[in-house]
Order: sequence, then structure tokens, then C-alpha cells
Amino acid sequence: MLESKAIQQLDFNLLKVFESLYVERNMSATARALFLTPSAVSHAIKRLRDALNDPLFVRQGQTMQPTPACQQIAPQLLETIARLRQILQQCGQFDAATTEQTFKIAIHEALEPLIIPKLVHQIAPLVPNAKLISGTLIRDQLSRQLASGEIDLAIDVVRAMTKPITHTKLSSDEFCVLGASNLFKDKLTQAEYLSAEHLTVSSRAKGKVVEDFSLLQQGINRNIRLRCQSYQTAISIIQHMPLLLTLPKLIARRYLVPGVSLYTLPFAIPCSETHLYWHEHTEQDEAMSWLRQQIKLVLT
Repeated sequence: MLESKAIQQLDFNLLKVFESLYVERNMSATARALFLTPSAVSHAIKRLRDALNDPLFVRQGQTMQPTPACQQIAPQLLETIARLRQILQQCGQFDAATTEQTFKIAIHEALEPLIIPKLVHQIAPLVPNAKLISGTLIRDQLSRQLASGEIDLAIDVVRAMTKPITHTKLSSDEFCVLGASNLFKDKLTQAEYLSAEHLTVSSRAKGKVVEDFSLLQQGINRNIRLRCQSYQTAISIIQHMPLLLTLPKLIARRYLVPGVSLYTLPFAIPCSETHLYWHEHTEQDEAMSWLRQQIKLVLT
């Protein structure tokens, strides 16, 4: 336990360094993010270590890994810091024409080319001084990133989330199938789909992909022969191999190339839904409310 004097004398500016190092896990990256020198970051962490009587971070190769005590306090501490930012931001009214805010959105790479260009065209004239960062979506880090303010919003397929993360549906899209143009004489039949070999796209090495959840609801199990990380790679494969790729139709249309045809999925399964995710602490934030509204205008 910290003595009350240590708490009273704690420099709360050090918490910003703690937050950044916990996210970056690297001293140099933290220094760049905070526009500090590496020695200043090191000094700040030393002061925190002394005040909290714990190493907080230990070096492992090129990374700084949190100690068990650090892991215990970090989630609540980062959430509190994010909440303080939101409270302070509410002191001033949001003015789209003059704001210099940086909006940070995490989005799946397959959805980025379908959504971000439309969003940029929508908001660029309205916020001429603002910046937009479209970053990689890390699903198992989503709650932490939203709580810490590392990202403002996330756009992804529908998934089970609980408070304090809030989400709403932006759009839905039916599934279809891409395959070589010479695979089938006419339409794709159920028998042909079930007997075919399949290809899936996922950044993970194992686990079910989004279409599997809809297919399994209908008792449909596929023979998945290959798994790759991007749709571009998948298209290059199915141009030359008799494999089927099941995916949402909006994404499929983007990847249609000579030699590849779009087939109607021969089963009635639930559509793929795209949702917008945010932390409930930003519910009343004028800037975040404005950005959520702009995204809804683009996609709904």
C-alpha cells in the first residue's frame, strides 16, 4: 500500500508516460509519441517506480513488459485517464470548422477500402484542420484500446460485446461465393458447394471466420483446404485453383477480376453485419458524437 504522503506528492504528469509505455511497450516509441527524450521517459518511469514501490515494467528483448502489479492497476488507471480526458474535452464546445482534433478509427483491413475513402470525402470539407488515422483492428485488444483512448471508434463485423463498450449496426450484406469462371456450367448448387474445397481469409492462424458462424447455424460444414491473410492473396489463388471463397458481396465485388466469377450462395444464411463500436465514456463527447453521426450518414 502507498503511504498517503506518497500519493499526495505523486506527479500526475507521470501517469501520461505510464499510459504510453503500457500501450507501446517500448521506451523509444513512448518518447516519440510524447515528444520527449528517451532519458526523460526513463526518468519519469523511475520516479513512478519509486513512488509505487514496484518495477512496473521489466525489459524483455526490445520490449518493456508490465509486472503483475502493473497489470493489476493498469486497466482501471488507463480507463480513469481516458475518462478525465473526456471530462476536460466537454469544457469546450466542438467546432468542426476549427477543430484540430485527431480522430482514430480501428477497422478491419477488408472494410477499410470500402468505408474510409467514403468517410474522408464526407468529412474532409467539414473538418479542414482535423486529422484522421485509420489503424489496424486488434480484436482481443479492442476494449482496452477504446478505454485508454488509443482509438476513438472501431468498425468491424458484429461480435458479442458488453458494457462499457457500446455498438450499433451500420450495415448488413449477404454472403456470396467467388470461384474460377470455368468451375460450374450454370449456377452453383448445394451439392457442388458441399463437395468443393474451400479457402478462407483471416489474420489468425486458426479459429472460425465470420462466414462460418452463419454457415454453422444451418448445419453447413465446409472442407477448408487453405487459409490466408488477405482477400488479394485469396483471389490470386482461386484464379488458378478450384477453390471457393465465401465472403460478403460488397467485398466480393471489389475483388472481381478476369477469370473469377461471383456465384450466389446456394443456402439461405444470416447476412454479415458491420457494427460501430465505442466506449460509453465518449457517449456525450460532442466530437465523438459528431464523428459517429458522420459514419452513420456514410454507411446507413
